Amino acid sequence: MSFNSLLRLILPREDHFYDFLERQAEVADRASHSLARFKDGSAQAAAIRDEVQKIEHEGDRLGHDMIEALGRTFVTPIDREDLQRLSKRLDDIPDLCNAAARACVLFGVDHPTRPMTLLMDKLCECTGVIKATVPFLRQRAYARVIESCRSINHYEKDGDAVFRDALSALFHDPAVDAKTILREKEILEDLEKAINRCDQTAELLTNIAVKNS
Repeated sequence: MSFNSLLRLILPREDHFYDFLERQAEVADRASHSLARFKDGSAQAAAIRDEVQKIEHEGDRLGHDMIEALGRTFVTPIDREDLQRLSKRLDDIPDLCNAAARACVLFGVDHPTRPMTLLMDKLCECTGVIKATVPFLRQRAYARVIESCRSINHYEKDGDAVFRDALSALFHDPAVDAKTILREKEILEDLEKAINRCDQTAELLTNIAVKNS
């Protein structure tokens, strides 16, 4: 048994770090679903951008609070490096949602293309799983963490296929002009990056679960 593991057994632990992580996971899920409102035309792109940006700022504050709390705490419920990395991964998701929302406004995209809506759906599925999975850390239900995270890898692979097919279609269609390629490629890349960050979050969750099992 490592020295840090021994300390966790004999000293009180600061379990409020789970609160930070669970709130960050919830913020990531809200950001993805706010961005996905773009699909049904229920709000204009600028309004969605403002809403997602507000959520993203909330996530930034949580990440900052987590770092400050880590600096004040001697014994953490799991390795502090894992807490810090997981917090950063979770914070990246609303950041990338915000980037996609800003790109829609910047490039004047009023209605998402079919590939964009598919990627938004995959992103929402990923963040939904993450939101449901992070509380398992508090419960020390590590087998459930591992099982839950497997589905995110499937969503990420589906998203990659959508992304590749969409780019191929853009570049091989002679009727599509350069401005359209630039506009759609930028937004598709932001969405694909957000899904990839979800997959990286799931991989880190799995590693934490294996380490602490």
